[in-house]
Amino acid sequence: MNHRLVLVVALLLQPLTFAQSRPPITGISHIAVYASEATNAEHFYSHDIGLIKGGDPEDPRGARYYVNPVQFVEVLPLLLEDSPSRVDHWAYTTTDAESLRLYLAARGVTVPPRVEHGSDGSLWFRIKDPEGNIVEFVQLPPHPSPISRANPIGNHIIHVGMRVRNRDAAETFYRDILGFRPYWFGGQDQDKVDWVSLQVPDGSDWLEYMLVGVSTANGAPIAAIQTELGTLNHLSIGVKNMDEAVTTLDSEGRLDNEYVGPKIGRDGKWQFNLYDPDRTRVELMEFAPVKKPCCSPFTAPHPIPSEAEMARDPSSANH
Repeated sequence: MNHRLVLVVALLLQPLTFAQSRPPITGISHIAVYASEATNAEHFYSHDIGLIKGGDPEDPRGARYYVNPVQFVEVLPLLLEDSPSRVDHWAYTTTDAESLRLYLAARGVTVPPRVEHGSDGSLWFRIKDPEGNIVEFVQLPPHPSPISRANPIGNHIIHVGMRVRNRDAAETFYRDILGFRPYWFGGQDQDKVDWVSLQVPDGSDWLEYMLVGVSTANGAPIAAIQTELGTLNHLSIGVKNMDEAVTTLDSEGRLDNEYVGPKIGRDGKWQFNLYDPDRTRVELMEFAPVKKPCCSPFTAPHPIPSEAEMARDPSSANH
């Protein structure tokens, strides 16, 4: 009888134990942005950045612009003209969406009652972080569609940026609960922290906290706030050789919108910033630094260029 009781208790505890084990979070899936004019957005992401357009299995109103078969920019129609933010959500990949949903619920995070099913076979759910940002976790479809006819300037979204006002609250969520790992931090001044980079638990893609306020927030025009938030809330595509990337964009007539750079950032990496028609920043960045970073050393391995990126410029290994 005692053996039966032990067995019943063990079986009852199995779901709880399973829910408390976090499945891998392996990288960035996508960032979803709003566009006031779909045609202008399509020109920027298809022509300028060179991404391939596809349907949106999560939202039939939107479109996806693929960087590679499993990473993309999701472009959604702008619903509120007076909304200063042009980002709807940030999304990461996981190997098991349902297990992650249960894990987060066990850690006290408010989660939806079930995962959603995309028409491509993907599974996903959304929650809110302490700042109120919508964060999505995606389990990839069994057979992601190959990407052809694209001419991307880079083949990998290596990080996304997000405005963060309360670093301590963000750390509790992203580091303590989700398991993101420190990568680098720094600021405009040596003794000030403006940016904090945390890699996903099971990969080298990272999230960058943008710990700078929106200075124009008090009584400023919506357009001014939109511009500042568009700089903070951004995505970054890795390139092997910045000189080659910018030269390609220029020679092919793909610099139709505002851009800044190239320049070496405080982290010691080459970067080049472009802005989509609604002011969301798309940053090109080299995978590794070319000089010593300010403020802190890197504490995790850098992302590695894909085979496609290496093939683009095999002579640039020492750049």
